Amino acid sequence: MTATALSFTRPPPTLLVEPQVRAALEEDLGRAGDITSQLTIAEDAIVTARLAARRPGRIAGLIAAEIAFHLVDPGLHLAVLIPDGAEAAPGDVLATITGSARSILTAERVALNFLGPLSGTATATAALVKAVEGTQARIVCTRKTLPGLRLLQKYAVRCGGGFNHRFGLDDAAMVKDNHIAAAGGITPALQRLRAGLGHMVRIEIEVESLAQLEEALAAGADAILLDNMSIGDLNHGVALAKTKYGGRTVLEASGNVTLDRVRTIAETGVDYISSGALTHSAPNLDIGLDF
Repeated sequence: MTATALSFTRPPPTLLVEPQVRAALEEDLGRAGDITSQLTIAEDAIVTARLAARRPGRIAGLIAAEIAFHLVDPGLHLAVLIPDGAEAAPGDVLATITGSARSILTAERVALNFLGPLSGTATATAALVKAVEGTQARIVCTRKTLPGLRLLQKYAVRCGGGFNHRFGLDDAAMVKDNHIAAAGGITPALQRLRAGLGHMVRIEIEVESLAQLEEALAAGADAILLDNMSIGDLNHGVALAKTKYGGRTVLEASGNVTLDRVRTIAETGVDYISSGALTHSAPNLDIGLDF
């Protein structure tokens, strides 16, 4: 790449991304490879193609696109003009690819299948981040990701200026409603976690009412997720956590997070706002490849 990904995006190592891209190429190439390009294009045909935005948005996924082109043909040269994490306007050229026409067309669809949806997630995230500017709230994603693509989808959230929630079941303890029901309550669930976890693992409790919030605060949860609460209850909850419990617990709001509503949620004083829609429902950003 001739342009460097913006530092805040923290691109994942190529070692971790390559297997996902390789699997996508293997799915597309099937048993015989790209029969159309092999039979219609001269083997020695060299071209320069352009990846261009057709709609405005925040870019994410060029790291995967580059791997796709290089796995198909290491001789292809990709020059990035607008890197992951940057804004693009309609018509802007994100990157050029120079080399075998056959190879470029063979990798095209897989490259775009990563680039479009990931840029869509980054664009949706950037919109929420902009909407809460000036508040203390950070926008975070969830585990509602496509199987096998969590690493890249969470990267796309970072490209949009958001932050990541836990990556999996093993990097933080999160007690949800069914855990509470099965464990016999918030307090026993938290006590068992404290007894069995290492000191580096944080514990978050999901609550649905102010009564549950107070129990979780009293039990000493590190973080509390306020699930589908009204704006009034969010205001009361933040005030309770600050005045009675010293503001020691991180508060996260989740549920019904829309662009129209996110600013009001942020102004309640919560620390984080999580949205599953960023990774399971963000519209694809239209990006095309043309010679």
